[in-house]
Amino acid sequence: MNPEATETPEPVACARCGTEAPGGTPLPTWICSVENGSRRYFCDDCSRANLRSIEGRLDSSWW
Repeated sequence: MNPEATETPEPVACARCGTEAPGGTPLPTWICSVENGSRRYFCDDCSRANLRSIEGRLDSSWW
């Protein structure tokens, strides 16, 4: 048995504002970005506020 499969995943929170995802998993409207090899999730409000930067593929540190 794979020990990683039995671990409880960490609850997901917005990497910008810290809003926690309901139920610990991101909603389909949240954005997932891979930056420097790690996944970062952004809530609806942060995603909408920074949409142009996200579409321009800028790292979140720039916006």
